[in-house]
Amino acid sequence: MHYLLFYDVVDDYVTRRVALRAAHVGHAREAVARGELVLGGAFADPPDGAVLLFRGPSQTVAQCFAEHDPYVINGLVKAWRVREWTTVVGPDAEVPLPAQL
Repeated sequence: MHYLLFYDVVDDYVTRRVALRAAHVGHAREAVARGELVLGGAFADPPDGAVLLFRGPSQTVAQCFAEHDPYVINGLVKAWRVREWTTVVGPDAEVPLPAQL
């Protein structure tokens, strides 16, 4: 299944992330290498959050990522939440719709 991890970040996130970005990106790349993280990135304008797309058997993959993310640990993320996402269209959809729809 797919899971979306939403981050709400602090007001000075863009400035504060500089010191932690390498550690955060390294953490993300490890999740990609394990086949868990599919895509991730911050919102552009305004930069008030981020979304990361995970694939796994349960939302635990996304929760574990957040709990160990340097951005979360160091207070750049003020809140996070995971939502199961039923994907139905596209080559990587987990629950593809029948062709006749």
